[in-house]
Parts: sequence; C-alpha cells; structure tokens
Amino acid sequence: MGEPTESRRPPLRLPQDCSIAGIRGVYDLIREAFSRQDSVEIDCSSVAKADVTSIQLLLSTTRTGQARGRRVVLTAFSQSLRNTLRRAGFTNEAIAGHPFNEKKDGDQWPQS
Repeated sequence: MGEPTESRRPPLRLPQDCSIAGIRGVYDLIREAFSRQDSVEIDCSSVAKADVTSIQLLLSTTRTGQARGRRVVLTAFSQSLRNTLRRAGFTNEAIAGHPFNEKKDGDQWPQS
C-alpha cells in the first residue's frame, strides 16, 4: 500500500510540551507536515504546557497557510491551551473570525 491520500491523513497531534522549552520540536513537526501536505489539521488536545510562544507559533502557522493557499485547521484545544489563550487576551469577541476559531466534532475554543 502507498501513502495515505490527503483526505485520510491523520491530524498532526501536538506534543504535551508546547512551551518555550519544547517549541523548537513543535515547529519542526509543523514544518515537516507542511512539506508533505497541502492542508494541515493540528490536534491541540494533548497540550499540557503552553505559553505565548505556543500562540505565536500557531498564529504564524495559520497565517503562513493562508499566504500559501493552504488550509490549516486547529482542533480540540486542551484546557491548558485555552487558559493560555485567555491569559494572552483572546476573548470570545476578539477570537470571532480568527483562525483559532476552528471547529471539529464540537470542540471549539472559546466554548460558551
């Protein structure tokens, strides 16, 4: 059997540590996914450590995807990542229409 088709590729699951201490590895994972996929779904459910560098990388990823005409979907935000987004000032109003406002299977941030 060959490579999975684009539609059957599993999401890229972020590791537990997406803080500044582990962000280089996260960057490498995302960069590698971009090199082999036209669209990237990023599963954020495993993130246990997050800080502003996590947010910066995810924002940069979504903007890079938009600039390259590639779809980037962020899904299943962990509580740690949600808390980090809130501390960084992402409120329900500020997030509306933003790339972080992606949804899959009912998991969306911010939740009401």
